[in-house]
Amino acid sequence: MAWYQIALIAAYLLVLLALAFYGMHRSLLVWLFYRHKKQQPEPKRQFAEHELPKVTVQCPLFNEMYVAERLLEAVANVDYPLDKLEIQVLDDSTDETQGICRRKVQELSNRGVHIQYIHRDDRTGFKAGALENGLHNASGELALVFDADFIPKPGIVREMVHHFTDSNVGMVQARWGHVNRDYSALTEVEALMLDGHFVIEHTARHRSGRFFNFNGTAGMWRIETIADAGGWQHDTLTEDMDLSYRAQLKGWQFVYLTDTVTPAELPVEMNSFKSQQFRWAKGSIQVAVKLLPTILRSKVPPQVKWEAFFHLTNNLAYPLLLLLSLLLLPNLAVRTQHGWREVVLIDLPLFFGTTMSVVMFYLASQRELGRPPGGWRRLILRLPLMLSIGIGLCINQTRAVFEALLGRDTEFVRTPKHGVEQRTESWIGKRYRAAKTLIPYFELLMAAYLLAAVIVAVMYKHFLSMPFLLLFLVGYGYVGALSVYQRR
Repeated sequence: MAWYQIALIAAYLLVLLALAFYGMHRSLLVWLFYRHKKQQPEPKRQFAEHELPKVTVQCPLFNEMYVAERLLEAVANVDYPLDKLEIQVLDDSTDETQGICRRKVQELSNRGVHIQYIHRDDRTGFKAGALENGLHNASGELALVFDADFIPKPGIVREMVHHFTDSNVGMVQARWGHVNRDYSALTEVEALMLDGHFVIEHTARHRSGRFFNFNGTAGMWRIETIADAGGWQHDTLTEDMDLSYRAQLKGWQFVYLTDTVTPAELPVEMNSFKSQQFRWAKGSIQVAVKLLPTILRSKVPPQVKWEAFFHLTNNLAYPLLLLLSLLLLPNLAVRTQHGWREVVLIDLPLFFGTTMSVVMFYLASQRELGRPPGGWRRLILRLPLMLSIGIGLCINQTRAVFEALLGRDTEFVRTPKHGVEQRTESWIGKRYRAAKTLIPYFELLMAAYLLAAVIVAVMYKHFLSMPFLLLFLVGYGYVGALSVYQRR
């Protein structure tokens, strides 16, 4: 065998091994989840009604004409003493959202709600800047943040506030729900991905004593904690994750409430979903570059450092997946003689390490939530699509990772929201869309490349590789084609 053939095979196996490394980390999170599952967080005590702390609810908005009124109405209906609840509408909008918010604020004010409208013409710091600006006028001890696409339930504040009877608690996070989970195959996949994060990851990290992060919304902060940790900073695209790690390094404790759920709207259009995923991926790597050296040098326990490493660098798996995609075809071409023993002893264990660990992670999250919507059969049918979409996002996410590593600054781009909840509703014709890029065409080119790999696999009778190849082919084809079609 020639040296270049050995090099190709070695590179392929090393990439698979690195991906298996991250895949096994998900298995560790599942193990931690079940080990600590019964350790339900309980408040130190309950506030008496007369000693309830004042809460400032912050609603950062930017061009949210389809969902702004829905959010403000839901927040105004929160069950909490009126004299201890303050609502801030932090509106940086440049369109009709301003008028919608002003009218709604006036209406709610006339109903006796303590609500103020704060508009900025200068979007310095984007969302982080708006939140920081709002704190200058906040009268509460605690700040509860809701993004525009959330619909908080009336009992949300009372479910969270009592955990602040412990003076060491700096933040309490609720789980995200989904108001439009069944809208399409895409929203079902998005819901699966988020459920894995919120049910397994957050619960495992919190209850095992690891660091976890505020998710930018549906979380309540002690305002003193924000100040002590250095305030909202806008040098990363995930200001929420950045502040979370800085606060926990300062010794503040975070609480995650798995059973406290706040419904939210999932992106119904592929390009909006990719824009959201891009921001999260780039932001997490920016936080890794900014804070990981400090975390690793800190005096926190080793298991906390290791979990922070995996958490903050998890998106490095996307460049590895992209590299693996590129290696598939030449690897198949040079491995013309490998038999079933080689596949069973080498390829399949690595395949299961990278794929089955992810499948079990998401199955565990749905098991904990009860019978999945549509039943287990529907869920099983959606899992391959979820894996494929994760692969199909590789080019989009790899760009995000390298922009972060190279220090390229971009503005905070919010995810377009359309106020769509039911299948009968349509987002087509609504104003907000994600920015157009050339990435979908590269995804389609990659799909064509993977189709060539499938043909080569058939020619050389690599039938055991076909499921793996089809996941890649469908992923790039689905993500690329839907992106091009929907942005027309």
